[in-house]
Amino acid sequence: MDNFAPFRHQPLKSGYLFYELLCALFRIPYWALVSTPRAWRPRKSWSWRRTMQIKLVRHLTTLSSKVGPLMKSPNHLALVPGVGLHGVWVEPVIPELVVGKLQMWARVAHVYPQRLPGYWIHQPGSTINLEAPLMPGEKIVYCLHGGAYTRMSAHPSDPTAAVNRGLLDRVDSIHRTFTIEYRLSSTKPYDVANPFPAALIDALTGYHYLVQTLHISPSDILVEGDSAGGNLALALVRYLVEYPSTALPPPGALLLLSPWCDLGTSHSHSESYSTCRKTDYIALPANGTHYSTIAFTGPFGLGVAEVNPYISPASTYIPASSFTGFPRTFISAGGAEVLRDSIRTLHQKMVKDMGAANVRYLEAEDGVHDFIVFDKGVHEPEREDTLTAIACWVGGL
Repeated sequence: MDNFAPFRHQPLKSGYLFYELLCALFRIPYWALVSTPRAWRPRKSWSWRRTMQIKLVRHLTTLSSKVGPLMKSPNHLALVPGVGLHGVWVEPVIPELVVGKLQMWARVAHVYPQRLPGYWIHQPGSTINLEAPLMPGEKIVYCLHGGAYTRMSAHPSDPTAAVNRGLLDRVDSIHRTFTIEYRLSSTKPYDVANPFPAALIDALTGYHYLVQTLHISPSDILVEGDSAGGNLALALVRYLVEYPSTALPPPGALLLLSPWCDLGTSHSHSESYSTCRKTDYIALPANGTHYSTIAFTGPFGLGVAEVNPYISPASTYIPASSFTGFPRTFISAGGAEVLRDSIRTLHQKMVKDMGAANVRYLEAEDGVHDFIVFDKGVHEPEREDTLTAIACWVGGL
């Protein structure tokens, strides 16, 4: 992937961005014009505003593949302060809880538990003290952010924090959420760092903090993940189920929002991979040579994404990736997203092992990938309807 971000170095980066700025003077009016007739929009039901937003987000995503990150985000190396922010340093999970396959994978990849930043987000006006015990009936949401394992952040300023805010705003029993700043993967042309299973170990560190440091009952923890965070949430729960420990029982519930559940190629020829390319803002190559997939799989190679249920639980190349023992699960997907068919496969696999009563699936017909993060009224009524459904589901746990 040496051809990734070819304009990342200065002065090429500034030159390319200036070129893009000049092009925008013509591109944006053109988009505005062709988005005016409903028949010309990717979906006739979309508003002009939504159509323009998706075009812009898709273009910015493509632009970042040319020049690298467009802005610097907080990462696992520092706790970033801010007004009204509740950040804590979380001590690494004890080595005795990293066992079995996870221990073996960690040795191969040379990744081990380490101290990490974590961030709490409270309801506006909340008087709950930081790390205070749960109130009667309260649920804690342990959020794992998206970003293809290579970008975004757990910091409350990150766009993915819109998920946290949405849950806090809609679900009565949720008064605060916690997010761990797990290590992001990278590969050439950048430094090769933090491949699988680094993020899984870090997710385990955050869960250990909630259960063993704060003594929160696992039954009161709802593990949530969006996009790659959904992949990580599935991997965390799988580990807790497959390697049972009295110190770390599985959580009470699992919430998956547009989970990236097949990093391999088993769905690369599915209907949504082709028909939703014009309606979604993410693009995944059919041959699996996506920068993020290469960075994440690291020393294990791309082939592991085809057969490892910790990496691709929805892969059709895995005949039996059991979900027996998983907690009650809510899965949200967008009908206009590229990952739709792989998420449908995940749902079918989970229902087969867990029973339909324990797996709630909601597909927003006009929703794009991870539409819950769009919190400025653009992706409505899909966002509001999904959050309302989640609130009803949590109320019945």
